[in-house]
Amino acid sequence: MESAGFVSISEMEPILRVENVRKRYGKREILKGVSLSIRRGELKVLIGPSGGGKSTFLQCINYLVTPDEGDIWLEGRHIDHTHKRELYRYRQQVGMIFQDFNLFDHLSAVQNIEVSLIHVKRMDRKPARERAMAELERVGLRGHADHYPAQLSGGQKQRVSIARALAMDPKVMLLDEPTSALDPELIGEVLSVIKDLVANGMTMIMATHQIGFSRALADEIVFMEDGRILERGPPLKILSDAKCERTREFCSKITELYGEAD
Repeated sequence: MESAGFVSISEMEPILRVENVRKRYGKREILKGVSLSIRRGELKVLIGPSGGGKSTFLQCINYLVTPDEGDIWLEGRHIDHTHKRELYRYRQQVGMIFQDFNLFDHLSAVQNIEVSLIHVKRMDRKPARERAMAELERVGLRGHADHYPAQLSGGQKQRVSIARALAMDPKVMLLDEPTSALDPELIGEVLSVIKDLVANGMTMIMATHQIGFSRALADEIVFMEDGRILERGPPLKILSDAKCERTREFCSKITELYGEAD
């Protein structure tokens, strides 16, 4: 019988491990040997200046951008991205949320979700529709199921994109500044959905400038600049007492811009 507070070895092991990822575009090296691991149920937040490599790193993790070097393991299994079927399975398990929603304009909200269930998971239309509606309910948009992207606010579009990712039952979700394209009054509704995911144990790596959100919910904050991780640690340590002068300077400026509370 397990004692209270028992943590299994499998829970201690990282669900996702990324080692020494490098990426170049021409002569410019965007990522310079970046490594990161995350355990099941954790939220890790990437912060840093624009152009520092955060988005490229997330895209490399999902193999939307192919790294020049580096290795990735999911649940201890090394990913061979040159094997198309294996890469296909991997991408189903690692969901990606973009800044600009990436919805199909000619499909309604519910159709944007069910299309992947039908064509990727090979579900019949009726169960696909039921699952899509359940995910819209989860993000508070059941009443908008038949609305097209042009009829939705930015916050609603982003919530549909989150619902679409959740419908694939991902083991890890990658979020690339999911609120950066939103008006200030719409940011809260998206962060509320993400907070619920954190509360329910979703494993996530998120690039964001939402400092209050990160301070309250992140397990670790990772500061990236010039294609490298300069510093990482618990939120209070990184945001208030970082070792690296550059980290302290950036956190001070971003707090002034975005404030403490989100």
